[in-house]
Amino acid sequence: MPPDDEQQPQGPPEYKVYRSRRGLLSRLRTPDLSGLRELRKRPAKRPGREERPGRVERPRPPRRWTGRRALKWAGIGAAAWIGLSFLAFAVSAQLQAFKLDGDAKAALDGDPLLLPTAQTILVLGTDARPIDTQEPGGGASEECYEQQARGAAPHGGCSPGQFRADTLMLIRAGGGAFRKLSIPRDVYAEIPNQSPTKINAAYAYGGAGAQIEAVEGFLGIEIDHVAIIDFTGFQDLIDAVGGVVVDVPNKLCADISGGAGGGQGGNTLRLGKGENTLDGERALTYARIRKPSPCPGTGRSAYALGYDDFDRAEAQQAVISGIKGRLTDPLRLPYNFVKGPIIGWAAPQAFVGDMGFLTMPQLVLAAGIGGDSRADVLCRGANSGCDLSGPDGSIEVPDSERRRAVNRLLGR
Repeated sequence: MPPDDEQQPQGPPEYKVYRSRRGLLSRLRTPDLSGLRELRKRPAKRPGREERPGRVERPRPPRRWTGRRALKWAGIGAAAWIGLSFLAFAVSAQLQAFKLDGDAKAALDGDPLLLPTAQTILVLGTDARPIDTQEPGGGASEECYEQQARGAAPHGGCSPGQFRADTLMLIRAGGGAFRKLSIPRDVYAEIPNQSPTKINAAYAYGGAGAQIEAVEGFLGIEIDHVAIIDFTGFQDLIDAVGGVVVDVPNKLCADISGGAGGGQGGNTLRLGKGENTLDGERALTYARIRKPSPCPGTGRSAYALGYDDFDRAEAQQAVISGIKGRLTDPLRLPYNFVKGPIIGWAAPQAFVGDMGFLTMPQLVLAAGIGGDSRADVLCRGANSGCDLSGPDGSIEVPDSERRRAVNRLLGR
């Protein structure tokens, strides 16, 4: 019997639990789960409350979705979607850069940092057509078609003179600038290793490299980057951005390669005066029109007023501006965000050039920052001093018109 003055402890004695470091052989031992089963049977204890026999802890309710939590996860999802779009853009741009011919790359003078300093980009479109087309100009071998698509000089049985440059456009982008200059394809110029002739023949003789040198010698400027238009990719890009809006000066009708029902794979286009929204196929047709057709009904039309290569060059610039507008318009942000990965992949596929994953995104940013200038076409206007009746139907351009065009392009 304990003495009366000695008090009995009330409740379980207080104790501390110390956790020991696991030994080297502890992982080889068979775990003993009996102690865990006993602990599971015991009622859970809350701090500050006495243990009651048979008391069972209720499970904590799941976390509710608050506005702040939903906003957090929406932001994470949006960032991941934007990252995926940028990744698709970068991979697509680099794949297209790998395709460019080595001689064309060697003829360029640019560097990858396009955004901080303005650089000059030569945009080329050829008159070649895929081998499976029914249009005139098609039917070349797959090898020859691939050569012109990459900007290579014709070789291995491919005929020089078959693929000429159909579009010659200079874009000055970067450093807060975004200006355009079109060169008519019939301009009389010096051609590397050939006699002087129409400037677009340089592509047929020496590919993109020779065309770059011909433009540099003709205008006295350096070409920093090149982009060769891919018809299929160009059309897919316009469809991806939801079409382009172009402002047509006069009612325009045209039948390309015999028209839609001519049996040659051609297209028919009917555009009213003012703003028109064009999908990829119609925009490509609009950029290719050389000779319009009479429009039904009354009213002035491009056919009646006269339509030439200068109008065609302005139409091509309008399509480029339309693509730029779709990509940079703040009201189009929701659409562009939803279709971000598709647009990111399709945009570089419209061109084969030297601008890879580092430079191509800077071009998009430069286009958004630089605004948009009015169309400028060499020899456009009666005061240009150009002679439209040069050798073999070419256009002879005086030095004064060249200096004017270059000064405006470079922002002097």
